[in-house]
Amino acid sequence: MSIRLTKRIASDLLGRGESAIRIKETAVPNADKAITREDVRQLIKKGDVYALAEKRNVSTYSKVLRIKRAQGRRRGPGAKKGTRNARSSAEYKKKVRGQRRVLLSLKADRSIDNLMFKQFYKLVRGGTFESKAQLLSHIKGKGVSISDEKFEKLRHI
Repeated sequence: MSIRLTKRIASDLLGRGESAIRIKETAVPNADKAITREDVRQLIKKGDVYALAEKRNVSTYSKVLRIKRAQGRRRGPGAKKGTRNARSSAEYKKKVRGQRRVLLSLKADRSIDNLMFKQFYKLVRGGTFESKAQLLSHIKGKGVSISDEKFEKLRHI
């Protein structure tokens, strides 16, 4: 078809911009004939079409810092800013996503209306609840009727 098409498809496949894609001079006729994505994949596999290495402008200080940290230095209590929870946000994300799933399930079942959903959502966002069970018991305390069977099911969503 054309080299421009090959470059465009290759940039999509390799996840780089078109200007970073290169075609070897010996492979130009083959690249010109490539019509489908599969043709371009074959050219990439052969090494006839490739992407340039991504440029990274890194300061000398940050290079030194990375090397030191790889050696295990600069990891002590003096180098830490923020609590243990703040430094590992994965736990918070896992907890909050679970609680939000519970709220969405209750909203879908029409156990809570939109206004209550928004109130509980804000509380979840603020980190009020330690677990889904605590959230559910709070919701029960507000007068929402949740059967014991449903309570257990929601705890394990």
